[in-house]
Amino acid sequence: MIHPKPRVLAFSSLILALFAASPGTQAADAARLGAELTPLGAERAGNKDGSIPAWSGNEVQQSGWSYGKLRGEHFKHKDDKPTLTIDAANADKYAEHLSPGQLAMLKQIKGYSMQVYPTRRSCGAPDFVAANTKASVSTGKLAADGWGLKEATVPGIPFPMPASGIEAMWNAKMRYRGVGIDYKNVVTSVSPRKGSTEWIRAGQEFTAYMPWGAKGSTLLSKLPQVEYYAYFAYSSPTALAGQALSITYFLDQEGSETFYYFPGQRRVRRMPTYSYDSPQIGMENQYTLDEPFVFNGTLDRFDWKLVGKKELYVPYNAFGAYNFKGKFEDIAKPDFINPAQRRYELHRVWVVEATVKKGMRHTAPKRTYFLDEDSWNMVLADDYDAQGKLAKVREGFLIPVYETGTCDVSAFVQYNLNEGRYVFDMHAAGTGSDVRWLTEPGDSPRMKASFYTSDNLRAISDR
Repeated sequence: MIHPKPRVLAFSSLILALFAASPGTQAADAARLGAELTPLGAERAGNKDGSIPAWSGNEVQQSGWSYGKLRGEHFKHKDDKPTLTIDAANADKYAEHLSPGQLAMLKQIKGYSMQVYPTRRSCGAPDFVAANTKASVSTGKLAADGWGLKEATVPGIPFPMPASGIEAMWNAKMRYRGVGIDYKNVVTSVSPRKGSTEWIRAGQEFTAYMPWGAKGSTLLSKLPQVEYYAYFAYSSPTALAGQALSITYFLDQEGSETFYYFPGQRRVRRMPTYSYDSPQIGMENQYTLDEPFVFNGTLDRFDWKLVGKKELYVPYNAFGAYNFKGKFEDIAKPDFINPAQRRYELHRVWVVEATVKKGMRHTAPKRTYFLDEDSWNMVLADDYDAQGKLAKVREGFLIPVYETGTCDVSAFVQYNLNEGRYVFDMHAAGTGSDVRWLTEPGDSPRMKASFYTSDNLRAISDR
């Protein structure tokens, strides 16, 4: 069955033209930020019926949080109660505010439901990120190849009033997340095959380093042309234990540079094709390299169309996946994440359609991404297979990050509708260790490019 595309709010070529800032209009466009638009380019006003409130500025969260305490317990609106539960019985009634993937899950996955809460526009931005975003109205530029990012004032949003899908996707990739993210213990989890109770639980430490994320204001062109560096080191299961890898994702180069350490061989191998839709090692073909964080990697294989905006129920202020003190089994059920651990709110999202370029191949040749207007996080994605059938659905669990003053999606879930399995990754659920966002590099060797070389990977890996 080919599922219908989501109906979007009117978004004519005239509006796109207005958003495309020419030199003569750049100053006027920049002045809109912080006025009728939020500092990152969202509509400040609420919607017509008030179900989405106006953005009122950076929210001050409850005091007393420090690293090691549960983030959800310090959320300003932690006492909110659900106003609506959507399940298979009433899904059609609320279809206007559901993505095709969400609607399919409600109808196809037995017992699946969504608890909807009051909308809280809790995502803000530090002053320096707001200032850099305003500066990028004039500095933000795509590369000559049409998909790379050539220039922006960072850290900040390069295209706060996007004129194309590729610009919107760069906004999502360049959202402020600090200079690094550190996971002392993260478990990539793949639910059991049908008829089995055996999970894949790949324990690892993981670090991401964004060289452009340091506080201040810098032209992107003066920094290494790197989106981010990543390091993984597996501790379980036995088949993966000891394996480690360093990956570099670039702003202007196709693919990635990947070095993989195999303990059985006691050597580091360069893996030039381990990117895009390559299956991740050890995940039984459930998980590709470009699926983490809802989308991961370079943008060159797709044409990206900015369709418009839509009001959707999306995972928002969804702290369940970050409950490192909870029990994994209470959070991740055999067929889906526990509805009580998922929070949905009605928000405006940008809709971006991705179609694989002519002459290129991908296991998901058509995809739709839904980007939160307030933070530019990717909160939903629907993947279609070569027959046009909806195949995978991803949801990113967005939370306000107290370290950075912004919102981020780290934890996410991906449902394979054809096989009835799901992937749950980049979460803290039941791990005993929280995710940590770093705003300063300090003296950490992992906040330096030299850490992500093949020589260093060989030196630090188990023998």
